[in-house]
Amino acid sequence: MARRSLFGQILSAILAVILVSLAAATWETSRSMRAFHLSQTAATLEARARIVELEMTGLFSESQVNKVDALCKDIGRISGTRITVILPSGKVIGDSEEPSAQMDNHGDRPEVRDALAGRAGHAVRYSHTLRQDWVYVAVPVIEHGETRGVVRASTSLASVNSALRGAYLRMAANGAAVALLAVLVSLFLARRIAGPVNRMVAGTRRLAAGDFGTRLVPPDSAELAELAGAMNTMAGDLRERMETVDRQRAELDAVLSSMEEGVLAVDREERVISLNRAAAELFGVNPQASRGRDIREVVRNPQVQGCVARLLAESAPFSENVTISTPGERNLLVSATGLRDGRGGEAGALLVLQDVTELRRLERVRSDFVANVSHELRTPITSIKGYAETLLAENARDPETLERFLGIIVRQSDRLTALVDDILSLARLERSEAADSDEAGFEPVGANAVVEAALHLCSHSADERGIRIEVAQVENTLLLANAALAEQALVNLLDNAVKYSERNAVVRVDAVSDADWVVIRVTDSGPGIAPDQQARIFERFYRIDRGRSRAMGGTGLGLSIVKHIMNVHGGRIELESELGKGSRFSLFFQAYRA
Repeated sequence: MARRSLFGQILSAILAVILVSLAAATWETSRSMRAFHLSQTAATLEARARIVELEMTGLFSESQVNKVDALCKDIGRISGTRITVILPSGKVIGDSEEPSAQMDNHGDRPEVRDALAGRAGHAVRYSHTLRQDWVYVAVPVIEHGETRGVVRASTSLASVNSALRGAYLRMAANGAAVALLAVLVSLFLARRIAGPVNRMVAGTRRLAAGDFGTRLVPPDSAELAELAGAMNTMAGDLRERMETVDRQRAELDAVLSSMEEGVLAVDREERVISLNRAAAELFGVNPQASRGRDIREVVRNPQVQGCVARLLAESAPFSENVTISTPGERNLLVSATGLRDGRGGEAGALLVLQDVTELRRLERVRSDFVANVSHELRTPITSIKGYAETLLAENARDPETLERFLGIIVRQSDRLTALVDDILSLARLERSEAADSDEAGFEPVGANAVVEAALHLCSHSADERGIRIEVAQVENTLLLANAALAEQALVNLLDNAVKYSERNAVVRVDAVSDADWVVIRVTDSGPGIAPDQQARIFERFYRIDRGRSRAMGGTGLGLSIVKHIMNVHGGRIELESELGKGSRFSLFFQAYRA
């Protein structure tokens, strides 16, 4: 049902009261005026009838009919009133307007009956003879205690109606003026009453829309002013509470957004309440678009869905490892706990998702490292122990055998020493990766100095295998580095190139630079590295050909050491290789800027 405005209700109510009151007053006034005019007319007619009554004394006989009729006509003409004289039998013997002989018997007229009964009679009725409304007043004519006849005075209501019509027109004009004034006053009163209310409604709507800075102006009315004050107080309280809620929400959002762990909250119907940036990235979804959707639409992982279902069913906190496949395969530690509402009731489930992929990888690396170190150490230690036990036997006193066995023990000891040295180097480099340039001892170093130092250290082993190391081009430029570490990285690459190249092959070294980098490259013509192995050769103890690597005295840590050296320098190592055509390793050092 359509609701009417307060202004319309007030205006219509005031107008209805005023118009009904005006109509009632007008009706009562017109009725009173008509009654007054009729009463005055009747009194005037009765007075005239009494005067005629005196003139008619002694004339009520058949012989006086003509005289009575003539007298009625004279008096009627003079007074402007119709005079009728009636015998007790009802016969009209005189009339000022009509021939009496032609008139009907008037004995049944109400006013005539009253007059014959001895009292004045009054009546208002339509005259068929004259075809208009008339007022009749009849008085008895009494002689010697006997009613001799009736004198009736009457007049038309045309004059009364004419006078009343003028009065009615004046009353209508005055009523219209009063009605117009009433409308204007009603409009003023309605606006005065409804205006402040409408302004308060508008202000309340602004408050409902969140504009808590709005303040309602108190109206003149005490009640509305009190209401406006209460609304202003409520707006102030709401503003403070909303600011507190917004601040707490912003703080919570900031905390959740800055967390590395993913946070996922769902309600009892398994609809997403909230998820932070980390959780959205883990599942590849939009945080805003995910709210209110079913968990199965947002997280397409049966293990995570199972964690939610289990927590909602059991209501007991737990932790579980799960694996997701987007983006990539990642390991998550899910900590699930119940979500409570403000009254402490169960409201849903809260999952904290910690990405432990890197931790698991590091655990595997550590486990592999321990296993590889154990394996690498076992071989020389077993060899040393075996040959030492053989030397202690009685049959190992032959000088030639003794010399050969001792040589083997020395070589295995050297291998063991080299392995331990490489492990220690890796440990130092891993500590240095977290240090800045000053702590790592960086300084401007000439690229040619690094190349010459590495060539000096590798020339002997290259000469033994008949390998020629050519320096194709070395620009005289400066790089920002730890000289010893840079030389060690280049020596490891040259040593590998010499070991894996065929005899009498050529290994080339060159260095180029641009505005940001100084690149030292080592190119060999060895067997090359398969594409599927190129990403793994920098892992610790990874060997393409384990038998050949051990035979050449390698520890399996050389390229891993090179990679960590470049990480310490904020640079990188790149590999280009093709099976049967050799390999090129490039060391990218930061160029020194004076």
